[in-house]
Amino acid sequence: MGDVSTPFEILRRLIAFDTVSARSNKAMIEFIADYLEKHGISCNVAPNEDGTKADMIATIGPMVEGGIVLSGHTDVVPVEGQDWHSEPFNMVERDGLLYGRGTCDMKGFIAVVMSLVPEMIKLNLQRPLHLVFSYDEEVGCLGAPALIARMIRDVPMPQAAIIGEPTSMKLVNAHKGVTIFETVVTGCPAHSSQTQSGVNAITVAAECIVFLKSKAKEFQTEGSLDQRLQPPYNTVNVGMIEGGTALNIIAGECKFNWDCRSIAGQDAGQVSEKLERYCLEELLPPLKEIDPNVEIITREVAAVPPLTPSDDNPAEALVRQLTGQNQAGAVSFAAEAGMFQDAGVPSVICGPGSVAQAHQPNEFVEITQIDACTEFVRKIANWAADKIDR
Repeated sequence: MGDVSTPFEILRRLIAFDTVSARSNKAMIEFIADYLEKHGISCNVAPNEDGTKADMIATIGPMVEGGIVLSGHTDVVPVEGQDWHSEPFNMVERDGLLYGRGTCDMKGFIAVVMSLVPEMIKLNLQRPLHLVFSYDEEVGCLGAPALIARMIRDVPMPQAAIIGEPTSMKLVNAHKGVTIFETVVTGCPAHSSQTQSGVNAITVAAECIVFLKSKAKEFQTEGSLDQRLQPPYNTVNVGMIEGGTALNIIAGECKFNWDCRSIAGQDAGQVSEKLERYCLEELLPPLKEIDPNVEIITREVAAVPPLTPSDDNPAEALVRQLTGQNQAGAVSFAAEAGMFQDAGVPSVICGPGSVAQAHQPNEFVEITQIDACTEFVRKIANWAADKIDR
């Protein structure tokens, strides 16, 4: 059986893997699988379509229904353009804080779960604990659908899922959904001195973005609000844009990526439909008189459903029982919890660190948060071993 490691030792190793979503996470998955297999735990590892990434499912305890999913994502956001005071992929401890990309979001939770595997094995679990680790969460939860579908197919139905996103170890039973779109404008290139003969794709894209901004402002005053969320309304954000080939050429193409984050019960697709109607009825007709090949095409890249509160949520009941928390919060970021819920697995979010540090330069997690998470997961394991009253 493998050596027992502390969550801090394991976290240091996990941070050293540069698992930015644009790169491979396979080395990290192989490290986790090797660690578990040394402890006698078999791992169900599956690659993505092109073999560059992988996810995994590992079960500790009997293969029976009613287990608990402990879920985390292995990818992290980029560090380029951020002012880091230390090497992002080399964890540094200062003043009770652990710095490094992914310490907070969310390798800290994975490290805690891994560190407790030896204890879980010794407890003779009566209900299984399913370790479920995904890829590409940070770019729209792209890896979760196949992973969750495989879990539902291969694992006896769990009764609850706990997703360890950073909530400062507070119980969260609701999050916004997010739908990610890409809009591509095909214009008509020409010499920049001949603006009457061309269609500038960048300018057209800008008009689309102004339209989306107007829809975002409408959300602030129209539709239902959820005051537990900040902000309490749907939001629209354009996060990336690229276009043009040279300063003296009228841009022939421009594309931008945007998202709509929606509260439960509201359809983000309506914004895309309104944009399409605006393009067809107002923007395109005069442009097609210059060149009939001018196009504006918007496609959905990814969609994550919201996590919706329920009066009868076993995951929420379990966290309340083990932590003594009497209230549940809501977060504005999207997570894989909503996807587990959609698949029929009641879910909540509860993990170490604050979202205020997530995605930021000098990302950190407090050592006290790792300690609190360790005690929390230890209680889950004892509950699964019938050592805590159900």
